[in-house]
Amino acid sequence: MTALDIPVARTANEVDALAPEDAATYAGWFACLADPTRVRLLHQVASRPAGINVGELAEALGIGQPTVSHHVRKLADVGFVSVRKSGTSTVVMVNPACCTGLPHAADAVMGVLTPRPCCPDDLPGDVTVRTMTDQDWDDVRRICGEGIATRNATFTTEVPTQATLDGLWLPGHRWVAEIDDVVVGWAALSPVSGRACYAGVAENSIYVADGMRGRGVGKALLRSQVIAADEAGLWTLQTSIFPENRASIALHHSAGFRTLGVRERIARLDDIWRDTVFLERRSPLVG
Repeated sequence: MTALDIPVARTANEVDALAPEDAATYAGWFACLADPTRVRLLHQVASRPAGINVGELAEALGIGQPTVSHHVRKLADVGFVSVRKSGTSTVVMVNPACCTGLPHAADAVMGVLTPRPCCPDDLPGDVTVRTMTDQDWDDVRRICGEGIATRNATFTTEVPTQATLDGLWLPGHRWVAEIDDVVVGWAALSPVSGRACYAGVAENSIYVADGMRGRGVGKALLRSQVIAADEAGLWTLQTSIFPENRASIALHHSAGFRTLGVRERIARLDDIWRDTVFLERRSPLVG
């Protein structure tokens, strides 16, 4: 997970043009959801992934079955739901793809997505990224502690020991960023599983020191991390980010990560249940 700041909005010349066919698709989706009853209906269906029949929908929403059937047809036309017969009942099921397709569409329209896969290339001239060494551990743990203190970077509440981090991170995928020879950030990859089939899947972490956020440190670190991962044959990078950490989400989108979904109340931090946004990047070089 990451510790970054609120991003600066992208200017017009930084936003890639939305393809006409994509714009038409998204417009159809948004038009379908322009009816409040339809939004409520989709919410009910999405809350019942195993399916819900039309009678149950009518009872839950307090509207007639003919009205429900009309709105279900509209939702089915754009692919939000599917419909099947079960005896005399009509069962409506959510299309799982729309659970990620809708957030993706909103990101695309708002200009926070760029074509995948990619890396940030507008890097700051005063930030240098190099391989992490044993001499960097004090700075790495200090910056980790600063991220923990924000309560928007990780569920971890105490700075891990050097031995813990050293055992957790993949060799060859540990980086630090410097400004004027001072370590101002770090990045690392961790394996997600010990199973051989997931050997090419890793979780990334990026932390930037207090007072250095917003200067492109995270961008420089992520670029080095992603390029090295591709060259090493890692095929998927993933990360979980608190929804409040908008800068980190935008940064990862700029490097080809896509939002897969929200993990609702996945864990507690300071006795408060927190959500995380789950993002993933697929390498263009492997597979």
